[in-house]
Parts: sequence; structure tokens; C-alpha cells
Amino acid sequence: MQIGKYLIISGLILLLIGIIYYFWGEKLDWIGRLPGDIKIEKPGFKLYFPLTTMLLASLILNGILWLIKKYFN
Repeated sequence: MQIGKYLIISGLILLLIGIIYYFWGEKLDWIGRLPGDIKIEKPGFKLYFPLTTMLLASLILNGILWLIKKYFN
């Protein structure tokens, strides 16, 4: 089945992300504070919408999935 292969690859990617965050998390504090991330703070109200961070994450994940599909399919 193909689903098993995709689950293993997804697990390995998540493991790699976890290792990167564990060892280099303090150097990645810029994630979530990029230009274009919307942050509104008023008394009794806070809104945080990481627009640029979400777009960057989407591009990276789509690139990874494209590579997986190209080389492992």
C-alpha cells in the first residue's frame, strides 16, 4: 500500500523538524515575527495572524512534497 510509505516519510520529516527545533530552536525565534505577520493588541483584545510565516511554511512544505512525489513515486 502507498499509504504506509507516505506515513513513514511524513514521520521522518516530522522527526527531522523536531530535531532541528530541539537543537536550534533559539536561533529560529524569527519565525512568527516576519514582516507581513499581522499583530494587533488593544486593551482586552489581541489578534495575531502570521500571514507571511504561513505563506513561507506553505512554500517549503509544497517543495518538500514535490520532491517526495518526484523521487519516491
